[in-house]
Amino acid sequence: MRVVIQRVSEASVTIGGRVSGNIGKGFLILLGIVENDTSEDIDWLVGKITKMRIFPDDEGKMNRCLKDVDGELLVMSQFTLHASTKKGNRPSFIKAARPETAIPLYEQFLETAAVELGKPCASGEFGADMQVALINDGPVTITMDSQARE
Repeated sequence: MRVVIQRVSEASVTIGGRVSGNIGKGFLILLGIVENDTSEDIDWLVGKITKMRIFPDDEGKMNRCLKDVDGELLVMSQFTLHASTKKGNRPSFIKAARPETAIPLYEQFLETAAVELGKPCASGEFGADMQVALINDGPVTITMDSQARE
């Protein structure tokens, strides 16, 4: 699994003119899933994401985690995170998991994150054409890959 984490002061996702999910302070998570991803990848990522200390403390140092600031999560599936641009000018998405694999893992990611945070996560809709609005706070943007454990 590959994620892009954006620290936001607010974020929302709109599908077909209707707001599907929105949050205040927290993280916008773009989640890319490959065929060999498992529950272990979810547990590792959710643990790292919810404990990542990238919110400022009273001295302005990045020292607080999502739980410390009562932050929220907006999570969206994004197969394009696994694009291969090695050949030509049209990206290949062959590494991305097929829906029958990706959807259950995406839903499990949402459930695991909700349990860890103690509140529901906002989300997009798997496979939908989504418009995302966000105010990246900082800006702070971090990428992680569970296969590389980084």
